[in-house]
Amino acid sequence: MSWSLFIKKRIDSKEWSARLALLRQLFAKHALRSRPASEAKTCACHSESADSTQDKLREQSQLVQVKKPETLLCAQNDHSCSPQPSKKYLSLLATTILLLFIVGSHYAQDRFPRPEFESQYQRPLTTTPSPQAHFFEIFDIFVLAGALGLASYFALKKRSRRGIFWLTVFSAAYFGFYRNGCVCAVGSLQNVSAALFYPGFLLPIGVIMFFVLPLIFALFFGRTFCAGVCPLGSMQDLVMLKTVKIPRWLSEVLSLTPYLYLGFAVLFAATGSAFIICRYDPFISIYRMTGDFSTMIYSLGFVGLSVFIGRPYCRFLCPYGVLLGWMSSLSKKHVTITPDTCVQCRLCEDACPFDYIDKPASGKIPEPRAQNRKRLAMYVFMLPLMILVGGYALSRLDFVFARLHPKVSLAEQIRQEERGAVPRTSLETQTFRTMGVPIETLLEQATEIEKRFHTGAWILGAFFGLVFGLRLIRLSLPQFRIDYEIDRTGCYSCARCFESCPNEQVRLQNVKNARFERSGKEYLLHVAESAN
Repeated sequence: MSWSLFIKKRIDSKEWSARLALLRQLFAKHALRSRPASEAKTCACHSESADSTQDKLREQSQLVQVKKPETLLCAQNDHSCSPQPSKKYLSLLATTILLLFIVGSHYAQDRFPRPEFESQYQRPLTTTPSPQAHFFEIFDIFVLAGALGLASYFALKKRSRRGIFWLTVFSAAYFGFYRNGCVCAVGSLQNVSAALFYPGFLLPIGVIMFFVLPLIFALFFGRTFCAGVCPLGSMQDLVMLKTVKIPRWLSEVLSLTPYLYLGFAVLFAATGSAFIICRYDPFISIYRMTGDFSTMIYSLGFVGLSVFIGRPYCRFLCPYGVLLGWMSSLSKKHVTITPDTCVQCRLCEDACPFDYIDKPASGKIPEPRAQNRKRLAMYVFMLPLMILVGGYALSRLDFVFARLHPKVSLAEQIRQEERGAVPRTSLETQTFRTMGVPIETLLEQATEIEKRFHTGAWILGAFFGLVFGLRLIRLSLPQFRIDYEIDRTGCYSCARCFESCPNEQVRLQNVKNARFERSGKEYLLHVAESAN
């Protein structure tokens, strides 16, 4: 099949008639410019007589055609011309390139059939991924319960750091990379908050159990969920190499950040604005292997920080850790540094990379009791004032928080467009106007959301004032500690401090001896039975 028939069959005559006419003109010009093959190629460098110049050029062209047929060198009076390709070949090359471009562009346009919007074309329905099977949801709950049980067993009964380490590897592999970090107990806090304030918000059984089970285990056995079950803590724990101690005063100040994060997470989830815990999760992009450049830099920054600072997210950001700390402080059983009694050897002072070991107060100079009581009474008297000041101060910023809600932000744009404060309309406002919803309805909904933010800001500010006041009161209480003890509120039950205790070494040796004696007795019984 010729090229012309192929093109006529593949393209529309009306659309491509101009291009075919252009091709015909090019072929016609090529036919006029074609010359016999025996005609010599000539070039002129200077304006001389035609006869003498043509004779010299014929001689030179014959010599050049023997050496290099595609170029021509001409010289006169010790000058030379630059090589020039044949016009015949240039014409053929341009025609071929243009033809290939036309056919290639046609293939690029018509690889897929064009939709017919004016006939019987129907837009495809928007499909959503099918929800997770109920079996896998129940299976994840059993895996979580089993992992919590193993963590409590390794920390309290076996006192095994090796067992907790391998459980950490499993949690990072299963809850992290395999389950893509979702559902996690940290993020379930937002779902529970939204369900408490929105009756129509559905809360799956998996989310409820992931929120409740770690709190129940923390109430009975301490924060064993943080020891080796949480995927966020597992990632930080596995990359931790050489930790740097943070000053105690700085650690106390930074430890207030989780309370702020918790309050804002509940506020934005309760008002339907955003789930900021999931949005700013530093490890979710690593577990899912997705994210833009800025997100990956944010995630890798936290991972790099975890190499030298023990669990920075867990200590200074995690909002769910606040609830776990409250439960752990009331726990019935909790890990201890020594399995027996403290011998004041001071070997465990630097054993905790998270600085959750409280030193004895015997070496400190006691403060006068009257001065201590006076300061403590002042903080208790100022506590209601701190609550009121915090609530009032944050309520004055309710409009700033409310603008983070999409409806409030859209209503603000509509108001500015109605007043003529902006020169043009945005895509969001254009979409809203095409929906046919009255503007008054949107403004009423925005006003209702702003009222919720005002009330929520009051409660949140009062909560911040309460936390700050209680922290001051706790620091002012007299200390009567005589041994090295674990901070029950912050300890992750990771079992790192066990090996530093000499009593623990004695216990391990006794366990080995008992195991050896047991195996020896079994061997002797086996030999006796064989002899009989």
